[in-house]
Amino acid sequence: MKKLFLAMCFSVAMMSMVEVNAQKLNLATYNLRNANKEDSTDGNGWGKRFPVIANMVKYYGFDIWGTQEGKSWQLQDLINQLPDYSYIGIGRDDGKKEGEYSAIFYNKKKITVVESGNFWLSQDTTKPNKGWDAVLPRICTWGKFKLIKSGKEFYMFNLHMDHIGVVARAESSKLILAKIKNMKVKIPIVLTGDFNVNQSSESFLLLDKSNVLKDSYRLTNNKLASAGTYNGFGNNLHKDERIDHIFLSDAWKVNAYGILTDGYVDKDEKSGKYLMRYPSDHFPVLTKLSF
Repeated sequence: MKKLFLAMCFSVAMMSMVEVNAQKLNLATYNLRNANKEDSTDGNGWGKRFPVIANMVKYYGFDIWGTQEGKSWQLQDLINQLPDYSYIGIGRDDGKKEGEYSAIFYNKKKITVVESGNFWLSQDTTKPNKGWDAVLPRICTWGKFKLIKSGKEFYMFNLHMDHIGVVARAESSKLILAKIKNMKVKIPIVLTGDFNVNQSSESFLLLDKSNVLKDSYRLTNNKLASAGTYNGFGNNLHKDERIDHIFLSDAWKVNAYGILTDGYVDKDEKSGKYLMRYPSDHFPVLTKLSF
């Protein structure tokens, strides 16, 4: 009996140690929608939207999240609302501050940046340019991050694939996989982004069937995913069309996956009626992960 009791105590202690070491991470991807005059005319201006986005980040406890379409001043608006966060990334048009970013935000109290970089989704990855049949320059931002509490490290890549170029999207998937293999990464990997295609497309399947990365959606049964990820500010709702994705290497365990359909009530200036609006034309995707 004494040996059994000691064995049970040892098992409980080991389980506690595993729980401590298996630090959890709330990781998301969110297309913010670039600010433009057309949205303001339709009642979806950035000034209304970004406080809601910031509140969602705080409420759901995003630890780290890839963004798409945000311009430098939009990112600064979010930082002003989220003082515990910082971001890495550059503008895709000039490699500095011009154009849309594929920025990665992270909670400075929980995560530090070990190293980071950027490359264009193109034949020439070193400077601003359009690749293959893409109609716009597209960029990928990456970082090597460390969890302050546990010291565990991981790589995160974040991108926004072209919305027109079919060849560009497929070649971008191949480029990402080649980058990961050339880096000889031996720590967990995450790839987030707006891929502009659903889960049946060639560029998606190149990643999901690569034996390097897998779609996080299919790695857990604990899902809150009753909508697609593109909503068109409520005008283009789908149930199963996911175009924003989170891919993971085998080192991760997915505890939960959710497409967050939160909206906000706003008084329409034209009609005077209260309407349900969304903080972006995409819904964010949130995964709850552990190593």
